[in-house]
Amino acid sequence: MVIIFDWDGTLLDSSDKIVSCMQQAAQACGVAPRSAADIRDIIGLELVLAIATLYPECGRLEVLAIRDAYARCFVEADRRPCAFFAGVAEGLRRLHGDGHTLCVATGKSRKGLNRVFSHLPEAGLFAASRCADETASKPDPLMLRELCEELRVSPAEAVMVGDTEYDLEMASRFAIPSIGVSYGVHHPDRLRRWEPLAVIDCFDELHGEIARLQR
Repeated sequence: MVIIFDWDGTLLDSSDKIVSCMQQAAQACGVAPRSAADIRDIIGLELVLAIATLYPECGRLEVLAIRDAYARCFVEADRRPCAFFAGVAEGLRRLHGDGHTLCVATGKSRKGLNRVFSHLPEAGLFAASRCADETASKPDPLMLRELCEELRVSPAEAVMVGDTEYDLEMASRFAIPSIGVSYGVHHPDRLRRWEPLAVIDCFDELHGEIARLQR
């Protein structure tokens, strides 16, 4: 089976860093920082879309300035890489060892994902990935369509795993089964609106859900 993972908030515990960097970027650009809750709400979207959602009153040039300031803050902060959530590294290796094909569908840029992969031993477990700056942003399902086409599988042969309603809406719109994780940025009730197969509370539960899906 092809298992497609969101990155931030699903595999990587990075939401606090994203919030801090977005608030720093706002201050650097002279706009009012948004609350942690507001910023967590847009994690998963392509960065320009996320900032435009946070700051609907800003014009495109202001949005791009905030994006650039955020990118500088995040690269600096990421000198100390974020950690996986508990059980993720072991769980990924187990799923890969069971013969599943692992992929990433993320709101990060390609440059950002490659930077993370460059120091991550588990990067080699992923067969393919799509980033928001090389295709349509979530919740548009284009990145899922492209991954399935690249790997030559049907939507029924894949499953999307994510922590936001953008992940699960994207899967729903392409008729891919989905599994939500409750420990990320969106409340489980928001995830259940998209009728996932399950909403799991820790990564260790994923192996059993994948096994049930294959029965």
